[in-house]
Amino acid sequence: MLNVLFGKTERLKEKPVWKGLSEIREFGEDYLNFFVTQKADEGNDDVLIFMVILVITMFFLKNIFGYLAMYFITFLRNGVLKDIRNELYKKTISLPLSFFSEKRKGDTIARISTDVLEIQHSFLSILELIVREPLMILFTILAMLIISVKLTIFVFVFIPVSGFLISLIGKSLKKKSDSVQKEQGFFLSIIEETLGGLKVIKGFNAEGIFGGRFQESTSRFFKFSNSLLNRQNLASPTSEFLGITVIAILLWYGGQMVLVEKTLDPGLFIVYMGLAYNILTPAKAISKASYSVKKGNAAAERVLEILNTTSPLEDKENAINKTDFNSNIHLDNISFKYEDEYVLKNFSLEVPKGKSIALVGQSGSGKSTIANLVTRFYDINQGAIKIDGIDIRDITKESLRGLMGLVTQDSILFNDTIKNNLLIGDKNASEEDILKALKIANAWEFVKDLPLGIETNIGDSGNKISGGQKQRLSIARAVLKNPPIMILDEATSALDTESERLVQSALENMMKNRTSIVIAHRLSTIQNSDLIVVMQKGSIVEKGTHDELTAKNGIYQKLVTMQSFD
Repeated sequence: MLNVLFGKTERLKEKPVWKGLSEIREFGEDYLNFFVTQKADEGNDDVLIFMVILVITMFFLKNIFGYLAMYFITFLRNGVLKDIRNELYKKTISLPLSFFSEKRKGDTIARISTDVLEIQHSFLSILELIVREPLMILFTILAMLIISVKLTIFVFVFIPVSGFLISLIGKSLKKKSDSVQKEQGFFLSIIEETLGGLKVIKGFNAEGIFGGRFQESTSRFFKFSNSLLNRQNLASPTSEFLGITVIAILLWYGGQMVLVEKTLDPGLFIVYMGLAYNILTPAKAISKASYSVKKGNAAAERVLEILNTTSPLEDKENAINKTDFNSNIHLDNISFKYEDEYVLKNFSLEVPKGKSIALVGQSGSGKSTIANLVTRFYDINQGAIKIDGIDIRDITKESLRGLMGLVTQDSILFNDTIKNNLLIGDKNASEEDILKALKIANAWEFVKDLPLGIETNIGDSGNKISGGQKQRLSIARAVLKNPPIMILDEATSALDTESERLVQSALENMMKNRTSIVIAHRLSTIQNSDLIVVMQKGSIVEKGTHDELTAKNGIYQKLVTMQSFD
């Protein structure tokens, strides 16, 4: 166009004829020549206005489509992010307790929050680039081949060399990124543990110890992040320098073709140089994206580690949905170990419907383990636990736990209102049911005096109320669920005498006409049980009613005597 305008080329008055693909370049040049000649005859101003309109139109279309691409990809990116988070949360709460006894909570939090964000920055932010840049390169290469095949082959000898050098930097990024993610999980764990144990930290003046730990972690994070970012920042200058080197060599080789061999038109050579430089921008973007992907790989692996973990407690394909409890719970010759040593060995016990069975013994005798196994928080290693003759492994976990109410030693409550804490037991319960449950649990007497009653927020872990009050709310939650089987795991051991008396009376109210397994530390709480089982190192050493065991004058009597002196 410029050649014609400035009179460098003979003007073409006749429209060129298409002679096939082999002469596409000549046809293109001639057609442009003919078009510009026509416009130039009408006056040079017309050609310039036409060129200006053409340029403005092209850039307008480029930007409008660029915006539309980003507009639609935003929904895709954020949608994928939402789905990954939802899947991670769903998987996290479906995994067994044993999975989290080995992992730090903070590390899991880091995976759900920062690692997922890293995936967004590294993978999802380059989605449009994966489509756009290769197309840009493809069309540019086609144009370059049309202008000069020889020159294009020469360029492609150098591109793999620069690509190889760029990939060397990328390889180290994944390793460095993994260290950053792990350290992030570690200091989030320290924050989580600090907030959970603030009372102990302050009480023992341990602020310095935890502060030191946190600072060590953030220093490591600082070091790893610097190392990672410095590598990443090296990507852009490296690819740019290599690109310019290729352009410089091209300038030398193409210059030979124009000036010495005279096989290439100078105007075309300038266009060719522009095209060659045009490849650099998308190539640079792709190399940057490949670094980004390497960095994101580490985060993706950490997220996939949780998503791909298979729970050993998965329901069987044809698991039974059991909704009623008719005869008994039978622990049939069970053995169980958390790690290497057996906590229970060949343990058998029958809990008939409507009876209250108490398990007593020293700490570490395996009492709480039985509660964990009956609720199937863990699976037994040998033997079987049956409800109405059906192995609990053949029942869906949801329906099995639906038959059971659980009151633990640590009354676990959530940062919400009393009402919402109780509704976890039965989400469809009416206000009347809630008040009834609170009365049975002897909790109404303090709830009614609270400023907002059942709408009162009880704070993080229920820390705005006392231990005895928390425990009575836990009992009210179990009462509201109204299950046929009750499991009480040392429900009164953390209480003072006054609270214990109230909680004990609440438990007795609750256990009327119910099957219950009571794990007790304080023997005063289980004297009315139908059967007391005395355990030692995972085995039964004595069993009978309170009176029978007292008459035996054995281990149970010893425990009673020791506690009566407390």
